[in-house]
Amino acid sequence: MTPRSPLPTLVGQRCTLRELVPADAPSLQRNADDVEVWRNLFEGFPHPYTMADAIAWCDGGAHDSAYGHVWGIDVRGEVIGCVNVAPQQGPLRCNAEVGYWIGQPHWRHGIATEALGLVTDWVWQELPDITRLFAPIFAWNTGSQAVARKCGYVKEADMPRSAIKDGRVIDRVQFAIYRP
Repeated sequence: MTPRSPLPTLVGQRCTLRELVPADAPSLQRNADDVEVWRNLFEGFPHPYTMADAIAWCDGGAHDSAYGHVWGIDVRGEVIGCVNVAPQQGPLRCNAEVGYWIGQPHWRHGIATEALGLVTDWVWQELPDITRLFAPIFAWNTGSQAVARKCGYVKEADMPRSAIKDGRVIDRVQFAIYRP
C-alpha cells in the first residue's frame, strides 16, 4: 500500500466527500450490501458485502493505488457510498477514470450527481495534467448514465461485450468530460 497524503474534504449542499475512517464501516456495509448496488459495480465488488469487507475498505483498502483517490460520500454523518478518481499511467496519464456508487435508499436525490460534480471540479483545480475524465458504465445502468450527463459528461462510445459481470459478458457505455 502506497502512503497517500490526506484527501481534502469537499462540501456540497447534499453531501460531503471525505476520507473513510474505520468508524464508517457499519454504514458503508449497510449501504453496500444490496444486490442492486452490486449489480452495477465492477466484478471485484463483493456480494454479500460483509462487515469484514467494510472494515478492510475503511481501514486502508480504499488507499490501494489501483483505486486512486477515494472519498466516502457522507450524508448527515453516514457514509452512503464512495466516489473515486484513478489517474492513468504512462502515455495515458492525461486521463483519469471516475467511479461512484451510493446505497439504493439514496438514489434519485441528486447525491451521486453532486458527488461526481464535486470530484470533477476538484480534478480540474488540483490535477493540472488531467485533460479527460472518463466513466465506463454498464449499458443497463441508465441512472448512472443520467448522473454523468447531468455533470456535463458526454457519451463517447458504446462498448459491446466489453466486461464480465456475474459470469456473463456484458455491454458498457463510456462517458467522458474534457478539461475546459
